[in-house]
Amino acid sequence: MNDRPPLARSSRMLLTTLESVPGHKTVKHLGLVQGSTVRAKNVGRDIAAGLKNIVGGELKGYTELLQEARQEATQRMMQEASKMGANAVVNIRFATSSLTQGAAELFVYGTAVQID
Repeated sequence: MNDRPPLARSSRMLLTTLESVPGHKTVKHLGLVQGSTVRAKNVGRDIAAGLKNIVGGELKGYTELLQEARQEATQRMMQEASKMGANAVVNIRFATSSLTQGAAELFVYGTAVQID
């Protein structure tokens, strides 16, 4: 007997780096979904990072920049999955690339599916 509540398509989207959602059966494969954002450093963060390079420690300005980029790219991927009728995205991966000096792309992708 299955004790877990059924997923409502519009109420939530499950995200996982696994190839499937434990405890749920994949009922429909909808295809690749992705989201990306390109972010540039700003002068304030560069100055703070330069000072931190002297004394060492976490570059909090860059940490926040990457966190914001991950959230935005993930949100865009979820919007694409939702438009396809998915209620889950599996096998999620993140990648980064440098586009120009001082600007980088954060890219997230996964497989949109419908699960029970």
